[in-house]
Amino acid sequence: MGKKGKREKKGKGAEKTAAKMERKVSRRAKKEEEDLEALIAEFQSLDAKKTQVIETSCPPPSPRLNGSLSAHPEKDELILFGGEYFNGQKTYLYNELYVYNIRKNSWSKVEIPNPPPRRCAHQAAVVPTAGGQLWVFGGEFASPNGEQFYHYKDLWVLHLATKTWEQIKASGGPSGRSGHRMVACKRQLIIFGGFHESARDYIYYNDVYTFNLDSFTWSKLAPSGIGPAPRSGCQMAATPEGSVIIYGGYSKQRIKKDVDKGTLHTDMFLLKAEGAGKEEEGRATTNADKWVWSRLNPSGVKPTPRSGFSVATGPNNRSLLFGGVHDEEEEETIEGDFFNDIYFYDIGKNRWFPGQLKGPKSEKKKRRRGRQAEAEGAGDEVKKQCPQGPVEIVKEVVAEDGTVMTIKQVISGPAAEKERSESEEEEEDGALGQQVEPCPRSNAMLAVKHGVLYVYGGMFEVGDRQFTLSDLYSIDLHKMEEWKVLVEMDPKAQEWLEESESDDEDDDVEGAEGGEEEESSEEESEGEGGEEQHPAVEPEEKHMDYLSRTEQYWIRLARSNMGPDAKEKNVVKVAHAMAKTFYEDSV
Repeated sequence: MGKKGKREKKGKGAEKTAAKMERKVSRRAKKEEEDLEALIAEFQSLDAKKTQVIETSCPPPSPRLNGSLSAHPEKDELILFGGEYFNGQKTYLYNELYVYNIRKNSWSKVEIPNPPPRRCAHQAAVVPTAGGQLWVFGGEFASPNGEQFYHYKDLWVLHLATKTWEQIKASGGPSGRSGHRMVACKRQLIIFGGFHESARDYIYYNDVYTFNLDSFTWSKLAPSGIGPAPRSGCQMAATPEGSVIIYGGYSKQRIKKDVDKGTLHTDMFLLKAEGAGKEEEGRATTNADKWVWSRLNPSGVKPTPRSGFSVATGPNNRSLLFGGVHDEEEEETIEGDFFNDIYFYDIGKNRWFPGQLKGPKSEKKKRRRGRQAEAEGAGDEVKKQCPQGPVEIVKEVVAEDGTVMTIKQVISGPAAEKERSESEEEEEDGALGQQVEPCPRSNAMLAVKHGVLYVYGGMFEVGDRQFTLSDLYSIDLHKMEEWKVLVEMDPKAQEWLEESESDDEDDDVEGAEGGEEEESSEEESEGEGGEEQHPAVEPEEKHMDYLSRTEQYWIRLARSNMGPDAKEKNVVKVAHAMAKTFYEDSV
């Protein structure tokens, strides 16, 4: 009894400390949140003027990150909601609703009266009830200058059949937060973690709440066992039995005044309701059920440490993560390595493995048959020399907009040898060309429909500049042969304004509201003006001749975009890529 009492006291002490920190953060955040509430109310009054549902065909949505992309439970559609965009001076928040028609490869914008306020870093989950429902919880709103934050604790449901938004008001739910994770499982929503930030303080959470989709009531769970440390941006997946898996995430701690230390978590946990397997099919567990945390030690090749990765549930009882970033501190600067790899977690086998592209069959298969006899003789010796452990492959790729990015992928030794030989084949034959793949990024939006993964948007950084994306890619997770480009990145959509270029401070409201029409017109005029200034391609001029003649111009342009801290070799690569793109567009 004595030991149990000590454990209970220790647990209560930790709860008191967390509650004290939350009160401290809340007090300091109260003033700035009151300021932002007035701004949010103004935007909602504008939304309230909408009285009917208007659905119109439209171009692909503008660049954004930290939105939500969800697969419609009954139709071949993806639903995009919210997100944010930063152009170097202003933060834009969205509450627009877009629908992507998979069969037609087309977008439509759906304006519905009384939507949730603008937000990003929220969570969305779809359930098949009554023709489909999209549930949205939490997220954050930021002031246009990005220095003040408002964290939502509201719960909304979009009735997909009737195209109506409804706010669900129920007491006892989680506090305001963003960066949390939410899954739908057995007639309930389960929410874990997240963070709340004010201008001076922040707090990370590791609490767990459930929302019963039948009774519309919140419950805060009190699991036994040792669970994950507080974090945001983790991977959360529900098992068929009704348990929850947590992997990775990010948190930071204040070491001393104005000095924070970030942590990339790589641990993994299982949250299980005891007797969950014996529960009535589809019944939601309740607060009376006993929940238990336990540590998982998966086999296989785990993802390399990263934050900002995106998650989805794939076929064959597998959860997956895509992309992310690993920040490395170099002297006084922070340089991020962005990823575009996929890692699968097999829930049944408790095993990680990297997703490896097999490449399209046909020609490559024929070429391999021709080389098979030649390879058999040297096969045994090659096996002895092959490294058996994981191998990190590093590639430098120049994106369409001329940005040089580093791609890192950890794969097993034999697979690395296979990838090397396949790449040699491609170089020799030149028949397959360069394989298409999304550029490395973090904070992208993912959805899986019919076993196909869709990746939309996100961001990456080069020096001090942030590139926000609006492209859309897909890959068949059953075949894992090749990525398909559904919407290409539009270079004209890339706008970056240095702080010194700021004109007026009185247009903050328009900035926070979105201002997409203003943005697009600026981009068009900027693009047209930019094209006139580039050195023209002369008649019959070959690419290498054009590059030789204009190289210094493109290097100066690349340097101005990448900043003075960029490495010279990267600047030259970007310059050459920009020149090549302009040359090919001109001829």
